[in-house]
Amino acid sequence: MLLLCLLLLSSFLVGVFLWAVCQHFLTADIPSTLQHPIKLRFLHCMFLYMVILAEIFEKLGICSKLRFLQLLQNGVRVKRDARLVVTDLYLGTTPVRLFQPKAASSSPRRGIIFFPGGGGFLGSLDSYHNLCSQLAVETDSVLLLIGYRKLPDHHYPCIFQDCLNTSILFLKGLKTYGVDPSRVVICGDSLGGGNVACVIQHLVGRSDLPRIRAQVLIYPITQVINLQLPSHQQNRNVPFLSQKIMMICMLKYLVVNFHWWDTILRGAFIPPDIWRKYSKWLSSDNIPKSFRKPGYQPEFHGPFNEAAYLENKHLFDITNAPLLGDDEVIAQLPEAFLVSCENDVFRDDTLLYMKRLKDQGVPVMWYHVEDGFHGSLIFFDKKFFFFPCALKIINAVISYITSI
Repeated sequence: MLLLCLLLLSSFLVGVFLWAVCQHFLTADIPSTLQHPIKLRFLHCMFLYMVILAEIFEKLGICSKLRFLQLLQNGVRVKRDARLVVTDLYLGTTPVRLFQPKAASSSPRRGIIFFPGGGGFLGSLDSYHNLCSQLAVETDSVLLLIGYRKLPDHHYPCIFQDCLNTSILFLKGLKTYGVDPSRVVICGDSLGGGNVACVIQHLVGRSDLPRIRAQVLIYPITQVINLQLPSHQQNRNVPFLSQKIMMICMLKYLVVNFHWWDTILRGAFIPPDIWRKYSKWLSSDNIPKSFRKPGYQPEFHGPFNEAAYLENKHLFDITNAPLLGDDEVIAQLPEAFLVSCENDVFRDDTLLYMKRLKDQGVPVMWYHVEDGFHGSLIFFDKKFFFFPCALKIINAVISYITSI
């Protein structure tokens, strides 16, 4: 009986994996610029395999899809670095992880506040531990990693609120952590990068807090309004952030009814007067022609659906679209280091935000990774699953931070 159960279980798991492989080859695009395409295909098949299993378990009532994926994420191996003192604590009600170099310093160190990505449901303290250890050691900085609230229990705007409130508490206690108030950098990737932009804007004009030295945004999400930009069309089927996964994560976190999927994707929820006001920042006309591949179809925002706008106008909030910040606020932002990846649906978010900053006189350094893809940074130390683009990104970030 036991043997029969094992055989059935094995057959089930093999069947699910074969379905994931078929789904990969039917839907995924592997760009020619990517290095190690076979490795990426294998990882994407495994990713789809886990997603399908999660969906099956949810339908059977065993475990919710998101909790299953979070459980898998928590299995990542955390590396201990003897050069650091790592402390888990709470700032307010938010769990954080503090990385402090053990070596003595004659003066206060640089401080880094890091917001992880993860689509609103991934991005745990453990999954970003190794990356933040590397940043703390290589830049000789005190680093604070934020463990904000996530799906499925928490939705918009909790991530922004946790990032903002925790940053404020850290900034008020810099002396406690041995941090130089004039050398604080806020850094993040993906959704975390977008929250860096939001938090930085909300800190402008706060005379009771130290001024942030610089912002580091790694393939950030700076708007969720124009989803017909060249990068959205060209990279909609590139692992690991396809257009489908992007929409699912976005709609779930922002509490948007899936009924509006196509309307939002087409931009039909954007009122004509609002488009006229913001097109100077949101339009694909702001994207250099070299990034528009043959076959690109310009965005079309009509016919306008007023019901969709009224139900989802929070997508225009600055906390979801820092690209729409006021000129007066943008002009006061600290210098920025922006990282974009060619094979990323959100590539053009970085390009738009870069132009937005430069137009207001904010100093910007930009690093573009031709063979990069969304989420690649997390693979920088994964040995067999290592991608050169990940090392390029982290080395570029380290080089920038140590230069300021």
